[in-house]
Amino acid sequence: MATFKSFEEIESWKSSQELCKMIFSQINNPVFSNDIALKDQINRASGSIMDNIAEGSGLGGNKEFVLFPGYSSDSCAEVKSQLIRAMDRSYITNDDFNRMYSLTNNIGRMNGGLIDYFI
Repeated sequence: MATFKSFEEIESWKSSQELCKMIFSQINNPVFSNDIALKDQINRASGSIMDNIAEGSGLGGNKEFVLFPGYSSDSCAEVKSQLIRAMDRSYITNDDFNRMYSLTNNIGRMNGGLIDYFI
């Protein structure tokens, strides 16, 4: 990667890590944790956001990397849908929903910026 020495330096990865922490905190609340399917799905999807950035950065070239921010953004959309389901089921508060939903939007914008930069 031309501008990054490691994926940990990429802002969208850092924000994705923060989102994962927030989601992990939410899914361990007793009400949410009883919905095993949604808990597992949102946990895996939020991890995919950051994992795709890390995976792409490990490929060694800009041409290969450019696909992975898009995959990460796809996972952002999945998490947003799952957040809506969690809010509809009263597993999370409106404030928590808004913070996490906004963060997924920001990550998507940062990923779009990465794609634009490398194209």
